[in-house]
Amino acid sequence: MILHVKNMVCNRCIKVVNDELNNLGLNPKEVKLGEIEFEEELQPQALQKIKSALEENGFELLEDKQTQLIERIKALIIELVQDEKGINLKTNLSEYLSSALHTDYSALSNLFSSFEGITIEKYLILQRIEKAKELLLYDELTLSEISYRLNYSSVAHLSSQFKKVTGLTPSEFKKMLAPKRLPLDSVI
Repeated sequence: MILHVKNMVCNRCIKVVNDELNNLGLNPKEVKLGEIEFEEELQPQALQKIKSALEENGFELLEDKQTQLIERIKALIIELVQDEKGINLKTNLSEYLSSALHTDYSALSNLFSSFEGITIEKYLILQRIEKAKELLLYDELTLSEISYRLNYSSVAHLSSQFKKVTGLTPSEFKKMLAPKRLPLDSVI
């Protein structure tokens, strides 16, 4: 049995959900972004306990098939962007999603747009820019390395999209969030 969960978007979320389920004595086969898999069907009482535990932690158990599909699209895109190796698509996004969800991309695209008010491509761009912000804050990679990791064709392309989304260039964003520290020789 697979349950679909809204707002489960990071590894910390997976840990929280897994811990909550184990505390309830329900041992899932697998917990991943947006999904919980159990070996067997669950009783209504167990489902209610899961629903309550999820809601207490800011998650939502999804029962509607369309909503589940939208959340699955989001989870696949988030997994893709958050992958430590970077976005590594051998095919384009539409083929990747169609294959993973066994659904025609135009149907996925229409459903996503009608529910979310933005296109799947725009959602991917927003996720990539959020990841770029995170990587800029860590200050461990150059802009060129970030661009490569997020599968941009160039630093200029990343910078252009970054500015469209945030209103700032990556350099301005980085400066704005740089810690306001005094040089040691200036400290009184």
